[in-house]
Amino acid sequence: MLIEGDIRTPQNARFAIVASRWNSKITDAIVAGARKAFLYNGVAEAQVDVLRVPGAWEIPQAIELLTRTAGTYAAIVALGCVVRGDTRHYEQVADGTSDALMRLSLDRGVPVANGVLAVETFEDAQARAGGSHGNKGEEAALVAIEMANLAARIGDNVRHD
Repeated sequence: MLIEGDIRTPQNARFAIVASRWNSKITDAIVAGARKAFLYNGVAEAQVDVLRVPGAWEIPQAIELLTRTAGTYAAIVALGCVVRGDTRHYEQVADGTSDALMRLSLDRGVPVANGVLAVETFEDAQARAGGSHGNKGEEAALVAIEMANLAARIGDNVRHD
């Protein structure tokens, strides 16, 4: 049996976008891309909750709180932008955030699409926020829809003995 997801939103699915405000020129653009992708693929604006947090480091904690207290989401999109600087802070934030997002997805059983950019320069971020490399917020929303669809299909195909 082959089971794979596609870009059809499960009926009544709710999604969340958790995005940092840090590097707002970039994060605002990728949030707009994610919202546009959800709307374009049949997810009503009322079915998408958007939470803003100070920086990328705070995204996993907000997602953990959402999955514990705010009800059921078919998938969650994490959006942020970490630009390399002159200190180790970049590695700590980028790697720690990524690791925490994966752990949350596995522990909570909710797909988390990682759209947190970890880039060398601000120009690299611009290229991924609607520039020459597309909009990573849009891509993360599409991943969220596909993973929600896949999770629903797996649930429909589980044996109940």
